[in-house]
Amino acid sequence: MTSRTVTLLDVARAAGVSKSTVSDALQGSGRVAEATRERVRAVAEQLGYRPNSAARRLRRSSTGAIGLHLPQTATRLDYYMNLAFGAVARAQEEGLDVVLLAPAGVAGGASGRVASRVDGLLVIDPEVGDSAVPGLLDAGVPVVTGERYLGPAAAPSGAVICDNAASLTALLDHVTERGARHPAVLAPAGTSAWATALRATAASWGQEHGVSVALRTVPFAATPQEAEETTLALLRTDPAVDAVICAPDGAAPGVLRAAATAGRTVSDRMTGSTTSGRTTGSTTSDRTTGSTTSGRTAGSTTSGRTGEAGAHPRTPLLVASCVDGTATRSAEPPVTAVDLRPAAYGRACAELLCDILAGRTAPDTVRRHAWALETRASTTPPR
Repeated sequence: MTSRTVTLLDVARAAGVSKSTVSDALQGSGRVAEATRERVRAVAEQLGYRPNSAARRLRRSSTGAIGLHLPQTATRLDYYMNLAFGAVARAQEEGLDVVLLAPAGVAGGASGRVASRVDGLLVIDPEVGDSAVPGLLDAGVPVVTGERYLGPAAAPSGAVICDNAASLTALLDHVTERGARHPAVLAPAGTSAWATALRATAASWGQEHGVSVALRTVPFAATPQEAEETTLALLRTDPAVDAVICAPDGAAPGVLRAAATAGRTVSDRMTGSTTSGRTTGSTTSDRTTGSTTSGRTAGSTTSGRTGEAGAHPRTPLLVASCVDGTATRSAEPPVTAVDLRPAAYGRACAELLCDILAGRTAPDTVRRHAWALETRASTTPPR
């Protein structure tokens, strides 16, 4: 049989049960013994049965779609595009389409119209300053947020969160272990949970360790040019800075350009000595696995050059990023970064919403998403 010809009756006959038992077993409803439920599911899978999603949606008055609301800066950031693809892939497995909500389409009290078109909503990195978010949270359908919402509004039905304080702490600990004594953080502006946690952590980590952390605020979606300009100004006014951790996605190459202009070495051209490792972080795991060597070089700087900054030309500058991506992996040298696993994160958000919609998970569920620290040549000091 093909998947188009297999019906509930076919499964019922093959499993030796009634059609209603098959329906209850496959939907997880009704009083069906666990052994019977498992047998029915196994038979359905063997026959290639696929539920009639259109009929199922009619029975439960479902639209067969979920909405996805991203920050307005999302269109030019790889992180959010990968997150969206992960969410779409998981929703499709549930027979659901994903509707990308334009910011203008959900502002000004239009949340009611949005709710009539979707079964639930994903609201990613909600900003307190985003006027659409309160209405979405109160739209009358289940809502899952990617990170917590820090403003006053109805509580979401669920949330998937990262330990952003722990990820920046890991970066600061890492550059300190690699010899940095005066690190700087280019932290994102804005009122998202991610931005707020990074700014707070930069300050608290410095106090806890008795280290002066130079904190500079840059736009949430700072460009490489903006990161370059901020780093150059930082190195001019505070030449003792020996590590720069850049938060915004894709902006770290600008820090590398600033280092070249200032005559600050980022990796050892002569030895090419670098390390690569992976540390994962979540509330339940923290591990380091493996290391390799690589022959990457800085390319445009030498340890004896005096640049625009005019100070500390021989002091290496360690560079890291709070968000991994194509820009950090392909930079020269490759940049140490926190891999937030955006596709897996989008998938996790969609999975929680699907579980709530299907009754598999109770509302108010909070799940945690693990990150990984990828160490690369940009934090290997010259020898």
